Amino acid sequence: AAELKPHVHAHVVDVDHVPEQEMILDIGPKSVTGVEEVLAHAKTLVWNGPFGAFETPPFDEATMAIAKTAARLTKQGKLTSVAGGGDTVAALNEAKVADDFTYVSTAGGAFLEWMEGKALPGVEALRAK
Repeated sequence: AAELKPHVHAHVVDVDHVPEQEMILDIGPKSVTGVEEVLAHAKTLVWNGPFGAFETPPFDEATMAIAKTAARLTKQGKLTSVAGGGDTVAALNEAKVADDFTYVSTAGGAFLEWMEGKALPGVEALRAK
């Protein structure tokens, strides 16, 4: 799309053929299908960050579709789904699937550091008391 605003005309183009005056604001249907195929065989999902400008339709489509797929697989017991970061949680809430995920955290950078096993300053300060 040429601009980021609600309900603007958007079209799908190959990533190598994005016109110079336009922006990439979401992933396309082929990419969504690819992610969903990977999720169908995955046991664990760690999600940090939406796929597109989900706050602005129509650029929410990929994030909403993938969120619903991950939630469905989690509810079926096929996937452990862990999501972190404020934008990710907002997107899951928008898709009405946050409660279907295994674990959801609004922490972004701290979430990733926790996943890496790093010490978190706030937790360390509490432990020292």
